[in-house]
Amino acid sequence: MKKKFFFQVFMVTLLISLLTGQNNYSLAQTIISDSSKKSFSLFEEDKVIDITLRFDLTSYFRTKPTIDYLKANMTIHLSKTDSISRDIGLRTYGTSRNKYCQFAPIELNIEKAQFGYSDLNKMFRLKLVPECTSSTENKNYILKEYLAYKLFNVLTDTSLRVRLVTVNFIDTEKKRDPIHKYGFFIEPVEMLTARTSSVQIESANLKQKDIVPDVMDRLAIFNYMIGNYDWSVPGLHNILVIKPLVIESTGLGIAIPYNFDWTGLVNASYAIPSKDVGIKNVRERIFEEICRSKEVYMKDLERFSSKKDEFYRVVNEFPYLDQKEKKNVIDYLDGFFNQLAGNKDMLINTLINSCKNF
Repeated sequence: MKKKFFFQVFMVTLLISLLTGQNNYSLAQTIISDSSKKSFSLFEEDKVIDITLRFDLTSYFRTKPTIDYLKANMTIHLSKTDSISRDIGLRTYGTSRNKYCQFAPIELNIEKAQFGYSDLNKMFRLKLVPECTSSTENKNYILKEYLAYKLFNVLTDTSLRVRLVTVNFIDTEKKRDPIHKYGFFIEPVEMLTARTSSVQIESANLKQKDIVPDVMDRLAIFNYMIGNYDWSVPGLHNILVIKPLVIESTGLGIAIPYNFDWTGLVNASYAIPSKDVGIKNVRERIFEEICRSKEVYMKDLERFSSKKDEFYRVVNEFPYLDQKEKKNVIDYLDGFFNQLAGNKDMLINTLINSCKNF
């Protein structure tokens, strides 16, 4: 009887243990499954992300690869004690910064990385714009360029979102000391088109008349406000164009600017206009748009006037730029808004006299 009793107790204990183990396993499976549905909210938050990139820095500096990817590893530091590391590919892109900068803009190939977050897992390429070189001056350039994107976000959701990062560059060959820089991620175009229910148009034959008129006005006046002459719809130079996927669409495109390092707002030392541009430095403003009537420009400028406080708030509440540099940005914006607050007719005449009959 005792043997039978102990055997029954043993079997019950074993069964409970197995069932408990099964439940724990199921719970673990559920947690893993749920984590893959979580969003990293890469472009929906403003908190700075700390990342580490490990790759052969000597090869990067020597070749600035634009076609083949260098093997690299990216670590996203979620907290002081938690991080995600994945093997990725890395190459450079762009023209002017590839020539002038120690660190050219970087394209990260994360297609096979599988970070465990639904939005990151859907990304194939992610663009990172780091500081050009290691200096306080270049740190300020990248922070002010980041702000230029945030200023355009104030005007419209149909714009590229950005996320500020701190980057630790680690040389896998151990020939160089670690390098620490600011930078920012740029929202992939496929994310932009998905959230705006649109499709990208990549034809180089587009003209300004192929863009929704008030969208074209918004873009041109914004570029005038920040002192950006380095853009063009024909050829899609520092401009991307999307078209809404709706039945009632006019068939016209929506133009979105990017690359703001050659602007008066940033005022980078390497941003020197060529002689044919007609200005001595990027702080001088140029208006480059198809002509509109005085009434249209009046309405367009009222939109900017209504956003002034929000523009200034973006700058003043940005914690990573010192007060001297913030004042520099505000003073430059004042050059535009003082014209608006003073003789608006004079500003409108400037736009009319400068516009082009494209």
